[in-house]
Amino acid sequence: MNPESWSELLDLVAGATLETLYMVGLSGLVTLAVGLPAGVALYLIEPAGPCPLPWLHRPLSTLVNIGRSLPFIVLLIAVIPLTRAIVGTSLGSSAAVVPLTLGSIPFFARVVEAALREVDRGRIEAVVAMGGTLRHLIFMVLLPEALPALLAGVTLTLVMLVGFSAMAGVVGGGGLGDLAIRYGYQRFNTEVMVATVVVLVLLVQLLQSLGDRAVRRLAHRR
Repeated sequence: MNPESWSELLDLVAGATLETLYMVGLSGLVTLAVGLPAGVALYLIEPAGPCPLPWLHRPLSTLVNIGRSLPFIVLLIAVIPLTRAIVGTSLGSSAAVVPLTLGSIPFFARVVEAALREVDRGRIEAVVAMGGTLRHLIFMVLLPEALPALLAGVTLTLVMLVGFSAMAGVVGGGGLGDLAIRYGYQRFNTEVMVATVVVLVLLVQLLQSLGDRAVRRLAHRR
């Protein structure tokens, strides 16, 4: 490749990387805002939980299971009408945030539920015995005690979102996946394919290493 071609390739990859970061960042924030309360609720109201409500837990758990069972590529296509209603279009990075969020919320909710189950039951029973409210139980025991596991779950979810964002390129979702398909696969451009794969691997490695480091620091402080 000549210098001009390399410059064009770098511009394309840089722009696609920014779009991918935008999609992962925004969908990650929405997933955290919705998935965390959903996971806490799943734990609290399960039959063996602190506030058992089996009649509510069953439909909520079923809804989460349905969301997790759908392959992401199917979800991408199935929610196109919803995406158009929310964003006004089914193409581009902003439109991809809708299926990315819907696909990751059920997963993260289960991660939160599993993390809270690891909290020492004795501490939970002690708070309840001392007359602690539900707010005390959640914010003074459950979330602080499960914080390392929750942070590991956030890291896992963000890494998953990077992969989902690349898959969104199949339907014109923008980002590195869209670049790989339109400029790499469809135009038989090996350089573009290699460049997008390298950047995706680096993003995953960066997110995982930062998450692991944060989890270790929290664990050492406990």
